[in-house]
Amino acid sequence: MSGKPAGGVRKSRRKSREFAVQGLYQWALAGGSIDEIQKQLREDKNYAQIDAEHFAALLGGVIRQAPQLDELLQPCLDRPVAELSPVEHAILRLACFEMQRHVEIPYRVVINEAVELAKSFGGTDGHKYVNGVLDKLAARVRAAEVGAKA
Repeated sequence: MSGKPAGGVRKSRRKSREFAVQGLYQWALAGGSIDEIQKQLREDKNYAQIDAEHFAALLGGVIRQAPQLDELLQPCLDRPVAELSPVEHAILRLACFEMQRHVEIPYRVVINEAVELAKSFGGTDGHKYVNGVLDKLAARVRAAEVGAKA
């Protein structure tokens, strides 16, 4: 089975991640339920382009597991989780969730996607920080895969 649904329109996981980061950012700043956030984001004209199932799994999974994800991230950080910018925090949580829960996605893809998100949404050098943190996280969470690539 190809990655294309009937009709030939490929749904984008990259766009799913973009929407998930926006939803996570919103959740971190204003709160709200997963359903409320999804409803708001579904109104975006570009929502039709995303892999809605992947988006829902990311948004819901990260929100439900945020404290556990922060615990996994903390040893890889140079500061307390609470001092991360909200954008970088959302991106790191998302990547941590994907790295931990979506082992079918190679860790290098997870890192690359997170770096691209940080370039789009984060501060000037935020992508470098995200890359460094996720390299450390991959060595912990995906040690066998990282070791096989070395």
